[in-house]
Amino acid sequence: MSGRRDADGPSEEAEASGGEVTAAGPGDGVLAGAVRAKDPAQTDDGAAGAWRRREHPARDPEVDPAHDPAVGAAERRFRRQAAVVLAVLAAVILAVAAFSTPWRVLAAGPPDPARDFTAAEIARAQAFDAATSLPSYLGLALTLAFAALLVATPFGAKVLGRLKGPWWLRVVLGVLVLTAIVEAVRWPLGVWFETLLRDYGLSTQDWAGWTADRLKSLGVEAFLLCLMLLVLVGLARRVRRWWIPAAVGACALTVVMSFLYPVVFEPLFNDFTSMPQGSLRDNLLDMAERDGVPVQDVLVADASRRTTALNAYVSGFGATRRIVVYDTLLKAPQPQVELVVAHELGHAEADDVLYGTLVGALGAALGAVLLFVVFGAVRRRAGVTSIADPRAVGVVMGLMTLGSLIMGPAQNVISRHVEARADVHALDLTRDPATFIAMQKRLAITNISDLSPDPVEYVLYASHPSSPERIALARSWAELNGVPVP
Repeated sequence: MSGRRDADGPSEEAEASGGEVTAAGPGDGVLAGAVRAKDPAQTDDGAAGAWRRREHPARDPEVDPAHDPAVGAAERRFRRQAAVVLAVLAAVILAVAAFSTPWRVLAAGPPDPARDFTAAEIARAQAFDAATSLPSYLGLALTLAFAALLVATPFGAKVLGRLKGPWWLRVVLGVLVLTAIVEAVRWPLGVWFETLLRDYGLSTQDWAGWTADRLKSLGVEAFLLCLMLLVLVGLARRVRRWWIPAAVGACALTVVMSFLYPVVFEPLFNDFTSMPQGSLRDNLLDMAERDGVPVQDVLVADASRRTTALNAYVSGFGATRRIVVYDTLLKAPQPQVELVVAHELGHAEADDVLYGTLVGALGAALGAVLLFVVFGAVRRRAGVTSIADPRAVGVVMGLMTLGSLIMGPAQNVISRHVEARADVHALDLTRDPATFIAMQKRLAITNISDLSPDPVEYVLYASHPSSPERIALARSWAELNGVPVP
């Protein structure tokens, strides 16, 4: 689950890293690699290393459990224990998701793009979708193929086996080398997608700015991966049931990152200022007070230096919760801006970021346990015997990538229902379905949203209902509340 709720779709950071602007954007890059074992150069030297290998064979990166009966028996016992914990965590996640997700928000009629959009607007959306679909699917195919290659073959081992130095340095270098390889392959796709955004008037960046944003996004990604994998490999080298502290650590890191992201990482991509004094700011703060949502300030992001797209979002929780609107949105009529912020207040009032963080934290813990359970099935093909070996960095990254791709559609289903609840909240708060529909039309036309996404794209990419679906919901709300139907 994301630690951020957007009004219209993917974040600006996704655009900066070559990600999607609409539901048709490219898939995330592979952060994966595979490794091989039995390289004497990668073992600890000296008396201390020899003592560890004699006294703690289960922790030795070079000991294959299949060739050591005692170690193999311990591994099987630990795996059974982990499987029980995995089942419990899965049940808890399903229960939290089932009870916190608004599965039945409001019954809406069938979406009808032709009712609200001209033939030219529909044709432009279809053309943009057709143009961006190829790089999108190529990006997804590259992600799957590269992750599968690095998990199922010793390719990564041949790369990482050349690295020298202490184990922690090899972990860091392994992350950087694999990330650089993947990015080198992905870079042309990013250039292609950015060119399309410029052709359709969605990007305002020059190539220097685009490159800087992409490298910053890559740096944040690599930093977090290094942090996670240093902890993981370090635990595996010292704790036989490493999956227990790893699960706790993954859970805690997710919570901390969601809390800190607005004040640590978002400023790397945008400058934020308080909304200027005036009637709009006063109306927004008054609306938040009526809604019972404590908001000290509304921030404006300088998104116009990167895009013409319109958006707003809420991120963080507790002391770091903030509502942000793009400066591009301020060009819209004031009632429409107020409706967008009313939608974000819906996220804040329902604590969507906090619940998303909770599910994400439990999912991260489940991932750490699942990694222990499935590692035995892939380690031979990947060419490693233990996660304690720094060369296992690649296969771990590959499994993380595959796991995130598999979970994406489920996260999108939950996200679409959460976004629909925020839409209903905005309508309840403003009681203005006509302005809501006008705002949705403006968002769809300006952002060139896909008005009729095909089922595959909808499942893979759509974190929000389509604009026609949201408009149909507003009309259903009007009928149920005795308000003239727009």
